[in-house]
Amino acid sequence: MSDLSTIEKHKLEKLFGMGNGYVLDFSDRTFQDFVLDKSELDILSEKYSYSSGSKANRLRRFWGVETNYIAGKLTAELIAYWKDKKIINEAETTAQEQELYEECLRIAQRLKQEFPIENIDAIQANNEDKDFKLLEKLIRESIERNEPETALDRLHTFVVKYVRELCRKHNIEYALTEALNSIFGKYVKHVVGTGLIHSAMAEKILKFSIQIMDAFNDVRNNRSFAHDNPILNYHESVLIFNNISSSIKFIDSIEEHLVVQQQEIKLEWKEFDV
Repeated sequence: MSDLSTIEKHKLEKLFGMGNGYVLDFSDRTFQDFVLDKSELDILSEKYSYSSGSKANRLRRFWGVETNYIAGKLTAELIAYWKDKKIINEAETTAQEQELYEECLRIAQRLKQEFPIENIDAIQANNEDKDFKLLEKLIRESIERNEPETALDRLHTFVVKYVRELCRKHNIEYALTEALNSIFGKYVKHVVGTGLIHSAMAEKILKFSIQIMDAFNDVRNNRSFAHDNPILNYHESVLIFNNISSSIKFIDSIEEHLVVQQQEIKLEWKEFDV
């Protein structure tokens, strides 16, 4: 849920004219269409039913149950709509209205700073290949626009490149024709064999991730822009991004430990030779 303060809510409600249950000049239908277009969420669904069920109360409920980013994104769109109506109607903006408008913009920007994708910093190329770096950049730009569903095919390509690089690093043989889940399975087997996984649960999660990668192949082929497909919805795309990014973050930590382990082995051999 968003963390709008009481004062912030009052400012937004004043700008949007929510005192009598209204939101700007929207009817129930146009408000529903606007929110659906800007957030892919149905403001008239039971999820946002609150008190009288008015447009104002539904927006208050929206702020109460959605994340900062989603609440901020819709709020910014409503603020832009308020400004556009002023221009279209050639209505004068008073100094007081301008001040309130700018304060509300700052509120929306603060909310939007919280991305829906956790561990997004984990999406980093693990070699210096120029195309790989560009792929990382394009994925991040899609996330910054809050459009994870448009980058699922690129995320899949990123993970394939990422896992192949891990296999090259550890001399794990694979064929270019092998599917992502197959290559990842070989890497997981190698990691488990190093003894760095200290719990049966973590080992099971890693092995289950092989099945997740197999399912990711299907998403890429049938629910992404890789082909002429119906695109997966926003919320499931966020779930997939979060799962993949958290897995990569965990693997990065394993790789750091592997580097330390290899350094220790080299030191031991050096001492033995002496």
